[in-house]
Amino acid sequence: MRSTKKPAALAAAALLLGLAPAKAQTEHTSMVMPALAYVFLSTYVAEDAGIWAKEGLDVKVSFVSGVGAFNAVLTGSADFSNSSGLTIDRAAARGQRLLAIANVLNRLPLDVVIRKDIAEAAHFDPAAPLLQRAKIIAGRTMAVDGLGSIVHGDLLDVMKAGEVDPQGVQITPMQPADMLAAFARKSIDGFSNGPPWPQRVLTDGSAVLVASGEKGEPPGLYPLAFGLIVARPQFCQDHRSICLKMGHSMVEAAKFIHEHQDETRAILKKRFPDIPDKAAEASFEEVRDNTPLSPVVTEEALANADKMNLEAGLIKPADALSSYKGLSTDEFVR
Repeated sequence: MRSTKKPAALAAAALLLGLAPAKAQTEHTSMVMPALAYVFLSTYVAEDAGIWAKEGLDVKVSFVSGVGAFNAVLTGSADFSNSSGLTIDRAAARGQRLLAIANVLNRLPLDVVIRKDIAEAAHFDPAAPLLQRAKIIAGRTMAVDGLGSIVHGDLLDVMKAGEVDPQGVQITPMQPADMLAAFARKSIDGFSNGPPWPQRVLTDGSAVLVASGEKGEPPGLYPLAFGLIVARPQFCQDHRSICLKMGHSMVEAAKFIHEHQDETRAILKKRFPDIPDKAAEASFEEVRDNTPLSPVVTEEALANADKMNLEAGLIKPADALSSYKGLSTDEFVR
C-alpha cells in the first residue's frame, strides 16, 4: 500500500527516531599555494578548522612558488590557486582567462623593509613622505618571493613612488626562510613581503619600515584583488558543486577569523611555530583587518590590480584591460 504520510511528517518522524540528515557527499579537488605567509589565512582556516570537510570537500593542497601556482591552474594541473589580481589581469590580456570566485583579502597587507644599520647610516626619517623614504632603496639588493608576483609589484610601485631607477636595484627572488637568513647575514639589504615576515624583523629591531600597505602605501589601491581564489571557467561549469563548496568555505573561513580569534591564533601558531608572539599578533591583526566578511570579487578591485601592474611596469599601457567583465563571479560566495 502506498504511504499517505506527507514529506513534512516523514521528516519529523526521522527526527524523532534520531536520524541525522545525510552528510554532504565528499568531492575531491586540489589547491596550489604560491608562498608561506599569513596572507593565506583563509585557506589555513578552511583546512584546519574543518570547514572544507564540513562542506564536503577533500582538498589536496600543494605549493608552487609565485606565479607558478596560477600557472598550475591555467594548465589544468590544479583546480584552484590562491593568486592575485595582478596575475589574472595579465593572463587575461594574453587571452588566458581564468575565473576569480572569491577575494579573501581586499587590501594590500605588504610591507617594504630595510636593514636598520643601513637606515641609520643614511639618517633615514621614518616620518618623511613616501617620496623621500623610498629613495633609500636606490642601489640596494632587495628580495621578493617571486618575480612577477604581487610582492614584486609592491616593491616596484614603492620604488616608483620614490623615483628610484629600477635598473639600479638588484631584485632577488627568495622564499621566506632564505630571505630572513640572507637579511640576517646582510647578503640582502631589505625585502618586500607580507605578514609575518616583515613583522618578524621589525619587532626584533633589525629592520626599519620603508612603506606600509596597511597605511595605504602605495596609495590608491583599495579595494584590491589581492587574495583571489582562482579556477578555470570550464571547471566551475563542469563541477559547479565543488566551486560552490569552495566559495562557501571562504565565506565561512572569514566568519571564523573574525568570530573565533583565539582559535585562529592557535591555527597560525601551529603552522608558524617559530614566529615570536609580538610579531605573530601584529601579523594576525593586519590579516584579520584586511579579511572581508563578504569575499566578493569586484571589477574595481581587479581594475586596481591592473593599476598596480601599470605603476610597477609589469605591463605596458596598451596591455591594460579595457573591461574586467567575465573575470569574476559572485555566485559561489552568495
